[in-house]
Formats: sequence, structure tokens, C-alpha cells
Amino acid sequence: MVDYALELLNPPEGEKIYAVCETTKCLPDPLQVIAHCTTGNHRLRVIPIGKFAITMNGPAEAPYVSGIRVFVDGEKIGRYPTFALWYTKDPLFDPRTRGTALIDEIIEAGRGFLSHERVRVKVPQKWPWRSAICSICGEMVPDNLLVDGACADCRSQSYYEKKTY
Repeated sequence: MVDYALELLNPPEGEKIYAVCETTKCLPDPLQVIAHCTTGNHRLRVIPIGKFAITMNGPAEAPYVSGIRVFVDGEKIGRYPTFALWYTKDPLFDPRTRGTALIDEIIEAGRGFLSHERVRVKVPQKWPWRSAICSICGEMVPDNLLVDGACADCRSQSYYEKKTY
């Protein structure tokens, strides 16, 4: 998918590429390895929409930039029965008995179950910020992430609980 998107995008040699991945499953990895888009360098956004799709584009200063979106096409996967069983999480797919057939079918299919479209990508705006202190936990966060003085963690969006000993 990444190679296909790069081929369609055809960026100039050495140009930074930006990507949006519409799933947290597997697909962010090749974007990092092949296109050098990572969340750390702000060139990869992972949005948990649940679609096996990526969008790639070049740099932009405008609010929108032209890009290429590549996705697994639900209408095309029927041509690849083992892939279709695996992709749709059908209970008939048994990796112990169909794993090799799946790999063979993916290699044989190449880009056969993919589709693409040209899209306009919203470019995330960079907002200036300064460090600020959360009024509840006292930790430093960017001021533009505070709501009524509280960070997301203190606003019930915490992903962890503190251990009490």
C-alpha cells in the first residue's frame, strides 16, 4: 500500500512525505519504515477510524494539500477468497491450515484488492504554545491543551490509575 501510494504520489527525490493512517492495526509500521513518517517527527497521524487505508501527501503551507488515498477495496477482495476470509475475520479462516495460502494469495494479488483516490488533505495547523501547569496535578503541559486550567489526564481522560501502596 505504501509503495503504491508513493508511486501514485511521485514526490520529488528527498521531499518529506506526510501520511494519515486510518487504523492502529499493522499499517502504521510500513509507513514508518518505508516512508519515514512517524508520530515523533509529526509526519504520521494515526486516526482510529478502523479502515485499512492510508493517505500520503507532500509538504504544504496551505490549509489543504493534494494527496493519494489507498485502501483495501471491499468489492475487490471477493476475487481472493482466502484473503477475504482473513480480512473479514471469518471464523472459517484457520491460520494453521490456511496461513500459507493467505501469504501466497497476497503475493499473487499484489495490488489487486487495493483501490486509490485523489483527495484533498486538511493540513493540521501549528499553534504556538507555552508550557503551563495543570491546576489539579501540578504537571507541565502545553497551555493550549488545558481546559479551565486542567490537563486531559485530570479531565477524566486518563489512561492509567495511580497505584496506592
